[in-house]
Amino acid sequence: MAFTLPDLPYPHDALAPIMSRETLEFHHDKHHLAYVNNGNNALKGTEWEGKPLEEIVKGSFGKNAAVFNNAGQHYNHTHFWKWMKPKGGGKIPGEVEKALKDGFGSVDKAKEDLIQAGVTQFGSGWAWLTLKDGKLSATKTANGENPLVHGGKPILGVDVWEHSYYIDYRNRRPDYLKAFFDSLVNWEYVAELFGAK
Repeated sequence: MAFTLPDLPYPHDALAPIMSRETLEFHHDKHHLAYVNNGNNALKGTEWEGKPLEEIVKGSFGKNAAVFNNAGQHYNHTHFWKWMKPKGGGKIPGEVEKALKDGFGSVDKAKEDLIQAGVTQFGSGWAWLTLKDGKLSATKTANGENPLVHGGKPILGVDVWEHSYYIDYRNRRPDYLKAFFDSLVNWEYVAELFGAK
């Protein structure tokens, strides 16, 4: 089960002006492809060769940095493309909306906490809407880590590595995160992951 680069679920220019064609060409076609290629090379001859991606991510964490870093980023990005859609944001499916209110008090507070997690992640990493013990929370991780390796389930993630936003937003990470939650999130995919407990 070698890693392969998934196709984007939309054309490269479909998320503009929130996320430009140029960003997606670099981010998907070059950065994600590098994680796929480097991951396949790192996997050769290891105990994780041929295993499912989620198993590789969990199993290699803290044991094999080259495998974990590339597998983690491959996992994160494979979902990241699906966590966005043209004209995203908007209405949140009922079950997820209820869970957000239960976990955060309100949908606005959930978005605020997620943006804050992304803004305060020092250096490269991700901000997550994490399901753990039946409850949703905002978390953040460095580099290629994700909630899987901390006993949680990522149901929404936003990439805060500079390659995700620097072409369009330069150093304005908060503006990128606000635009992501207001205009890009594919809440139907979040609901799909939330429902697959």
